[in-house]
Amino acid sequence: MIQYVSNKGNGASVDFETAILAGRAPDGGLYVPTSLPRISKTQLQSWKNLSYTDLAFEVLSLFIDETTISSIELHKIIENSFDTFYHPEKIPFHSLTSRKNIIIQELFHGPTLSFKDIAMGFVVNLLDFFLKRRKEKMSIMVATSGDTGPAAAFATIGKETINTWALYPQGYITEEQERQMTTITAPNVHSVRVTNCPNGSDDLDELISSLFANTSFKQELNLSSVNSINWGRIMMQTVHYFYGYLKTVDTIGELLNFAVPSGAFGNLCAGSLAREMGLPVGKFILSNNQNNCLQRIFNEGIYVKEKVINCASSAIDISLPINFWRYLYFAIDQNPEKIKLWMEESEKNNRVEFDKNTHKQFSKGFLTASISDKLTLNTIQEVFETEGYLLDPHAAVAVAAANTVKAEFPNDSKILCLATAHPSKFSDVIKESLNVNALPAEAIHHSIENAKEYCQKIYECNYENMYQTIPKTMQVISNK
Repeated sequence: MIQYVSNKGNGASVDFETAILAGRAPDGGLYVPTSLPRISKTQLQSWKNLSYTDLAFEVLSLFIDETTISSIELHKIIENSFDTFYHPEKIPFHSLTSRKNIIIQELFHGPTLSFKDIAMGFVVNLLDFFLKRRKEKMSIMVATSGDTGPAAAFATIGKETINTWALYPQGYITEEQERQMTTITAPNVHSVRVTNCPNGSDDLDELISSLFANTSFKQELNLSSVNSINWGRIMMQTVHYFYGYLKTVDTIGELLNFAVPSGAFGNLCAGSLAREMGLPVGKFILSNNQNNCLQRIFNEGIYVKEKVINCASSAIDISLPINFWRYLYFAIDQNPEKIKLWMEESEKNNRVEFDKNTHKQFSKGFLTASISDKLTLNTIQEVFETEGYLLDPHAAVAVAAANTVKAEFPNDSKILCLATAHPSKFSDVIKESLNVNALPAEAIHHSIENAKEYCQKIYECNYENMYQTIPKTMQVISNK
């Protein structure tokens, strides 16, 4: 049975159920499996024609013991997690005609039109499954830079075991993303708008970390998280890398490259673990916007907190990529003492400069590109005018990054670009990109349009007093 430990090394190992329910390890570290399953080419070949949900079952079964969740129960949880997706294939693909060997993997056909739906519905259903079995209730907190909050809010609608608090920084997400949360009337879903955040959702992540560190508060509310600090999110996201590979390559064993719009590194952490498990990946193209925190880490070996820039690709406006620490744990051969030292140095000084050997270890297999808003908008316009295919700003970052580094690859190399959100969530950016006043049909989705007709339910506080007002409000609501 796979056990789970903190990547900082403190405390005993725990089982899968404990790791998922806790969200974050008690020492402030991130839960990681004590070992990663290895997948052979023969196994990959046997998975070649599986549907997405059947493939998910095969991959997740490697991490979840039958005594924790039976095969029948796991199948049911997976199927229930994807029955609200709009596309019958769950994750379809589109080959760009204007850019040779660049293929789009559309990860945005879930209920809130974001790739976050892929893992969020599953993790919430896992929590609900475990909590019902224990006859317990839980409060979960998420900080969102745009898509995590709506996905968590939707997934928890009506869950009697869960109270959800979705925190978002005013001005850093689109109106469409905001209304996806605030128009939910379910009594267990609470949207919290925080004004005057100097560093966007990074500020809210720090608030959540402080509340997790407050033992009495954490116990009183039975607090957990479904941000990408929760191992279940990362585990589930490994599946779309396997699926993308199997649907794209001609021959098992062929190397496939992935361009991934990146902020908190959760998605890329999942991809890197899939590679560690045996997925034949050539390079990961780490696609940053002007908040080039990951480019700085992978190119210069420096992890540093910088002021967040509000970009067109707002969901990746991140300065501190928390899941980098989870990836780094495996990249340096699972050395928790070093991880603990570096994480504490980061918390104290907002900066870590890695030694040359460590930097060389963790940067292998990655290329980076930082894409300006201008290039993002131009990429959206060019692809739409050339072939009538509309990219959202995050997919545009990935496509532009792939184009930027394509000289590093042989001409026949395939690059799978991950499209992480539907363009309808970014109407202002699309209008500016295409220089139009009215959105094209490709930028309209009925769920977004419907949300414009509903009232909003919002708690609001200021950044300056959120450390007092948010936990107090949570206590009042949970005690009703």
